[in-house]
Amino acid sequence: MKFMPALLPNLIDAIAEVIKKNAEEVTALDQAIGDGDHVINLQRGIQALLAQRDELSQLDWVAAWQKIGMTLMSSIGGASGSLYGTLFIALSKAAREQTLNLQSFAGIFAKGVDAIKQRGKSEAGEKTMLDVYIPVADYLRTAAADSIALPDVLANIPRIAAAGMESTCDMVATKGRASFLGERSRGHIDAGAKTAQLMICAIVDVLAKQLATPA
Repeated sequence: MKFMPALLPNLIDAIAEVIKKNAEEVTALDQAIGDGDHVINLQRGIQALLAQRDELSQLDWVAAWQKIGMTLMSSIGGASGSLYGTLFIALSKAAREQTLNLQSFAGIFAKGVDAIKQRGKSEAGEKTMLDVYIPVADYLRTAAADSIALPDVLANIPRIAAAGMESTCDMVATKGRASFLGERSRGHIDAGAKTAQLMICAIVDVLAKQLATPA
């Protein structure tokens, strides 16, 4: 796999750009059933990573993911900071002494998603970011087991992430502030699921372009 930590500045830049571009839409989603501060908190973490982009590019994946996790946990705050921090710290632990390829990353990412589930005491179907991350993790494991070519995997992930995000519209929230609304939370896309989908698609776009670039 050609994806090295030197790509991290490009990945962070892409995430920063897509969240900025969609900030108004996501804030409106969050204001409908949440606190309305999801984007502000998330951008605080992104800004912290932008300040570390060059340093992160010099680390290996294990060290980079660990640093990203600690940075997000301390800079975002609240539930999102804890969950995203937990994700990256779990990725770091799972990646130790492994060569990074599609097969190994499928398992690494699954452990990261499991860590979010444990930290948030949540599962799929509860109108959270997990409704995006769980189907993506499941697809990666299936793709790895079936030896699907990496370009095809990268082409399919955005569709799966979008479907997961859109599925939250018909769900009743059982976590966070939205859970207090009960049935009234139905009919709204979850803001955390939306930003998860946006960030996954931004990452995939960078990786796909890198894969298509001649060595």
